[in-house]
Amino acid sequence: MKLPIFIADAFTTTAFHGNPAAVCLLENTLDEDSHQHIAREMNLSETAFIRKLQPTANFTQSSHFGLRWFTPESEFPLCGHATLASAAVLFHKMKNTNSTLTFATMSGELKARRAEDGIVLDFPLYPAFPQDFHEVEDLIKAAIGDTLVQDIRYSPDTKNLMVRLSDSYNRSFLETLKVNTEPLPGIEKTGKVKGLILTLRGEPGGQTPQYDFYSRYFAPWVGVAEDPVTGSAHTILGPYWSEELGKKEMRAFQCSRRGGELDISLRPDGRVDMKGGAAIVLEGTLTV
Repeated sequence: MKLPIFIADAFTTTAFHGNPAAVCLLENTLDEDSHQHIAREMNLSETAFIRKLQPTANFTQSSHFGLRWFTPESEFPLCGHATLASAAVLFHKMKNTNSTLTFATMSGELKARRAEDGIVLDFPLYPAFPQDFHEVEDLIKAAIGDTLVQDIRYSPDTKNLMVRLSDSYNRSFLETLKVNTEPLPGIEKTGKVKGLILTLRGEPGGQTPQYDFYSRYFAPWVGVAEDPVTGSAHTILGPYWSEELGKKEMRAFQCSRRGGELDISLRPDGRVDMKGGAAIVLEGTLTV
């Protein structure tokens, strides 16, 4: 079987920045094991599989598709950058004629729509609740040592632990912070935590462009030491920083080595719009 496959850098407009995701188009059913084998072969943080929902559907004219995401280790329930990459492939490579695409996923229906300067993802928002420091102290100390922490939240829906660093730090501190992810799966073995978000308040004025908040994301529990730009993390960061800053519209930057930016807009219906660009850097055929 020969499958069309692409790699797109998401949440950026520049090749080799943002977060790369592989996108595989499935004309026919693929057996379960092959999804994981392909994701392991691509060896990116996520590989997305787009499937047609009816035999008569096609990638150019249909607006509804199935979508699944796999890390090199396992299937993942929600992935923003691979959804953005999938929409970019359909819009820009398959020349899909619709203005909005709907994806049936493990996290319900997700939408992606064209915008003049990117693609807008319509995602759910997930609340994060105050977390007692002593319950996660060993995990945090192993990851970031004696770095000063201002707030800790936990999202039971996504199993992400969000750690806000002290306002005394700046963006360059977060960018250069050495985070030790190797021991984390051995410290947290209960399954409660699957991802660690580090976040920091933006610096007002003096910076162009100006960002409302910064973040980095780590998920060694699913085989991803550090994820370059993480849309799903912003389903937690968006409502948190909205409350902290008193804003519904925010600009965010994820401070990984590759870096990526997102425009965040909290909607009245309790969901979030995340806008970003995408650069498709590879197009080919996978033989299975």
